[in-house]
Amino acid sequence: MATVEITSFGYLHDAPPTADLVIDLRHHFRDPHVSPELRYMTANDEPVRRAVLGTPGIRALVEATAAAVTAFAAGPSASTVTVADGCAGGRHRAPTFARALASRLIDAGHAVIIHHRDLDKPVVQR
Repeated sequence: MATVEITSFGYLHDAPPTADLVIDLRHHFRDPHVSPELRYMTANDEPVRRAVLGTPGIRALVEATAAAVTAFAAGPSASTVTVADGCAGGRHRAPTFARALASRLIDAGHAVIIHHRDLDKPVVQR
């Protein structure tokens, strides 16, 4: 199996990192930031993870992304497969998705390195 490097990030902090696959979670999945009780929490907090993973379609996207990573890994190159997934601020949806994807890929036998570029940055006021 391949080595997979996953980076979660926030579009409002900086440009997306270069990756084989870039997943944009901003427009199709509910943002916990809009809930005052979740806004200042992060993906390190269970209520945020529960809200993100309970969003319709998110688990299917994890599975589809894992399948895409497996397809990249099956190619003739022995290089690392890179995935970047982003949301607005990089504190809720993106790191939760990255962790769910990492878990799925580890279960499939891939070695996974995960980075959360913007998880610890301040909440973006919009």
